[in-house]
Amino acid sequence: MIFHHSHSQSSITDDHIPPRVPLHEKQAEGHAAGSTAISPPPDGGSKAWMHAVFLHIVCFNTWGVNNSFGVFQQYYAAELLSSQSQSTISWIGSVQVFCLFVIGTFSGRATDMGYFRITFIIGVFFQLLGTLMASLGSSYYQIFLSQGICVGIGNGLVLVPSMAVTSTYFSTKRAMAISIGSSGAATGGLVFPVLTERLIAAQGAGYGWAMRCIGFVMLLTYIPCLIWYSPRLAPRKSGPLIDPSALREIQFWFFTVAMYFTFWGLYTVFFYIGTFARDSIGMTGTVNLILVLNGAGLIGRLAPGIVAAKCTGVLNLLIPLTALASLLAFLWSQVQSRISLYIFAVFYGFVAHSVQALSFAFLGSLTTDPQKLATRAGMVTSLTSVALLTGPSISGTLIQHTNGSYFPAQVFTGISMLLSALFFTALRVARVGTNIRIKV
Repeated sequence: MIFHHSHSQSSITDDHIPPRVPLHEKQAEGHAAGSTAISPPPDGGSKAWMHAVFLHIVCFNTWGVNNSFGVFQQYYAAELLSSQSQSTISWIGSVQVFCLFVIGTFSGRATDMGYFRITFIIGVFFQLLGTLMASLGSSYYQIFLSQGICVGIGNGLVLVPSMAVTSTYFSTKRAMAISIGSSGAATGGLVFPVLTERLIAAQGAGYGWAMRCIGFVMLLTYIPCLIWYSPRLAPRKSGPLIDPSALREIQFWFFTVAMYFTFWGLYTVFFYIGTFARDSIGMTGTVNLILVLNGAGLIGRLAPGIVAAKCTGVLNLLIPLTALASLLAFLWSQVQSRISLYIFAVFYGFVAHSVQALSFAFLGSLTTDPQKLATRAGMVTSLTSVALLTGPSISGTLIQHTNGSYFPAQVFTGISMLLSALFFTALRVARVGTNIRIKV
């Protein structure tokens, strides 16, 4: 099917937004700009694609670590925090992602004001501090404060600003660039589970050194970002913490509610697939499952972004993929063998990572003013943060109160993703109507 561009509505792939004049990094950090932009986003070139790579590194060290929480969930439940319930343990990972999102409002606004560099540096510091302090923890509250809250705050200070800054370097190729960047979540989901499990099991290393090595990997990979990551646009010193005009736009609310339901259910599989394999299938050493989940996700982060940019448009592809994620969540309840579980992990990993990449890529089309992009992104992520805080814990509570049955959690995940697909559909109708041939 051939898709045609809509000339009356903006989209990720044909979003010709009025940009601002690029400033030197020092100007962007310290002083308000007095000039108006006249040059469009480069939409390619070495500097623009370098910033897509920087976003990949950021996602590697934020989402990639969180996508590996299934390894920690299983280890904490079996060893370090065995006195705690699965639902209680899952709060560590949930709070980490909650902080990542809720801090986005403040870090996004700070980026708009020209404080990207200092915000980014403070965020990296909190990530490293929390990771290293977790290596010294032995009780629930110590792990919760360090790995959950401290690392989560650091994640929130680096991710939303990085997403917004990288987006301003692209227009028609933005979906592809964000897909390349966000694929770092899958790359991290491949590296960190292996690193964690091998070091925990290694004699003379253990949990403490596993956490320290994660911190060392973060620091090493962040070095080029700390040196060269820089905003393209002039700072916008004035303006509120939120963009009030967004609250009056029905498209903004359709997108935000869709994102809420997406992340309310999406992470149940990432948190509990390891314990499901152990409790329901009788498997041991489930790190390979998490690797399959994130390995398929690496393709899922990249391929749909390319297809969306060249053929379908982001929203046209996001809707069926979200519906497919819902179907897979319901089918999870029928998994009864090792082989079927691995097959499920391949398909769900691909689809779940695709949904995340495309939904964040679509953020760039929520405004025609690039200087409001970080603020609006922060608003969306902050409102969505409640879903990330409560979703995995609701699933854990459902498992706990049904004598270890995963069926209620699987249904909860499926319904959440189905509602997400419906609201994404409503967003498309509000944006371009019911003509399925329009690329959006």
